[in-house]
Amino acid sequence: MSGIRRTVEDGGSMAYTALRKMQQANEAEFGPGAGPVQPGLWNGGRGNDLKTAALRFLHERCEGLRFDPRKEEEERKTGRYLGTSYSPNQIPYNMQMDIDRLCLERSAEQFNDSGTTDDAYNVYYCYLEMFFGRYGKSRKMVELLSEYETNGSSLLMKHRDHYAHSVYVFVLGLAVYETNEPYREAFRKYYRQIPGLQDSEQQAAAFFLEYWGLTALFHDIGYPFELPFEQVMSYFEVNQQKRGQDQLVLAYRNTEALTRLGPQARARFEQLYGKTFHNTEELLAWDLTEKLGETYHFSEGYLRQALADKPARPEKYSYYMDHAYFSAMRLYRELADIMGMDGDPEVPGAGEAMTAAHVDALSAILLHNSLYKFSIAHYKDGIYPSLAMSLHPLAWLLMLCDELQCWDRTAYGRNSRTELQPMAAEFDFSGNRISVTYLYDEEERDKIDEFEAALEAWKQNGKRGEEPRLKAYSDMAGERKRFSGDIEKIVDTADCPLKAECGIAPARRGKKHLYLSSSNFLHMCDFAVALNARYAHEGKEGQVNAAQLEEEFEALSLEYKISNINQVKSFGRYLDAIHCFYTDRQVDYEMLKGFTPELIAVFAPMEHARWIREHQAMGWIPGNAYLQAKPPRGQHPESYRKMLREHLRCHELVMEESATGEEMYAHYFSLPESERGKDWLPLNSMLKLIRKFDGLRIYQFDSDRDD
Repeated sequence: MSGIRRTVEDGGSMAYTALRKMQQANEAEFGPGAGPVQPGLWNGGRGNDLKTAALRFLHERCEGLRFDPRKEEEERKTGRYLGTSYSPNQIPYNMQMDIDRLCLERSAEQFNDSGTTDDAYNVYYCYLEMFFGRYGKSRKMVELLSEYETNGSSLLMKHRDHYAHSVYVFVLGLAVYETNEPYREAFRKYYRQIPGLQDSEQQAAAFFLEYWGLTALFHDIGYPFELPFEQVMSYFEVNQQKRGQDQLVLAYRNTEALTRLGPQARARFEQLYGKTFHNTEELLAWDLTEKLGETYHFSEGYLRQALADKPARPEKYSYYMDHAYFSAMRLYRELADIMGMDGDPEVPGAGEAMTAAHVDALSAILLHNSLYKFSIAHYKDGIYPSLAMSLHPLAWLLMLCDELQCWDRTAYGRNSRTELQPMAAEFDFSGNRISVTYLYDEEERDKIDEFEAALEAWKQNGKRGEEPRLKAYSDMAGERKRFSGDIEKIVDTADCPLKAECGIAPARRGKKHLYLSSSNFLHMCDFAVALNARYAHEGKEGQVNAAQLEEEFEALSLEYKISNINQVKSFGRYLDAIHCFYTDRQVDYEMLKGFTPELIAVFAPMEHARWIREHQAMGWIPGNAYLQAKPPRGQHPESYRKMLREHLRCHELVMEESATGEEMYAHYFSLPESERGKDWLPLNSMLKLIRKFDGLRIYQFDSDRDD
């Protein structure tokens, strides 16, 4: 939080215009200093490092994101707000859109600082809520990727995280767009037919955010199809057998379940392209042939056959399964379900939500792994040029960022856990260039020294024999610069020169804040739903059902949903402080049936401090003007004051940004007992709800147990 700037005078920018409009109205009524304040910009927006550039894109270029002038006009005419805050119809619609964008900005900031899957979850959640209307529509698609990797990848020889990796790729792309003028020009030129993109930098950025988010965040969701294939291969590779020879091989049949196009989809794509397609293999083969066929000299028929062979004939691809194929096909199926693409084609306007840009995202995902490298460009042969950003901007950016994002990735595979990989990376995007230093843990210096000595001996010996390798360090630090050289063979970097180097630094221990508490990743949202219900159903837990709780949660704005999720993510830290943990597995420890006042006194101040910091980051300020205001005639006093609190974005319990942790703790204990207890006493109700619907249990460590 130290780099945050709260006001324009402090170095921020007037990028949240709907919030400023509300502030002007509040200042006219309540005087200078009324909220809401302008949200702060990390580091004042100064710098071209990864974090600053990505957050500056969200803060400044995306001004007015998802604003709706028609709803604004309806609000003006009717006097009724259409935006949701704590409750529906509390704030102007565009103000809600500003706060939603701030949620995404803060979630991206939090993820940049930690790199954890829990913080990656928030970025996914914000994106899906903002651009698909509801996280729940697609939650299993993204959560299953994390679950498969966490639980199944330890059976593989080589495998690293792809869930947090995808969010890193997303953030990298935002930074490239923000800092690289040639890419912005290529992107806008490619989409020159989209209304408004040539005239408005904000509209172009909003369009990029939506479709780059779709491309980057979901480019690896097909891994649950590749993992079982690799598990079978690893079973035999344990005995050092050569891949694919004299062993069982997994292949996929009935891919029509993923690729078929319903009547509405066929009608929509015929409307878009003037051609009839029966499945997504045909659609994407045609699309990529139109984009790349002339440059790389391949036909639509060739690509159709290549795609048909991907899942069914792995022997044609050196016994590898291409997760990119399944990612593209699975994402189409998800989009089709959300947009109702399998409905009646005679319904007016049916399928209009699916655009050519959605197809661009799908074809970019399809290309990013092996299809482009080995079936189209044959990049190691040097016959064809590397991919120009002008040919397919989304694919160019995905392949660049996917290759660059090789740091801070959890290793799951048996061999991967022992390999030397970069723990962090420092980027400089200035001058339309990318300079990156990959940092390796200084505690691994012995491996590096051993490699450097072997490399020097190899040179002294006339470079005879194989050059010593230490993956991935040697590919970045060696004379041949294999790492950057391979990227330049894949994508054309003439307008975005790349320089990659290696460095050694102390590890940042503890930045991920990992605790013993753990559960199936699918519980995150369900836990938040139960947490939100802790007041309304106290003493009546047996009478509610899961659908009712989810409906209540969905009525909240994105800000309040994320607040519940953030509290869930902090729960492991709180339990650790009272020598407890939660899990969805049966373990031989004493179960905690409820929180006693003594336990609450330990972690309640921790939650109070977290709540204050969260509100500060979201632009809330101290104040109680909403409590003193007199409601207009005919309005319920409590409802009016709650609405005014959301308009002012001030709260009597929020503290100034300068407040220290000690001051926040003291503030908690200075509150009346009724105020201190209201947030935590109902948690005993929550414990009953999560046991009922999720199977989570909280256990206590027993220091006296007899082992």
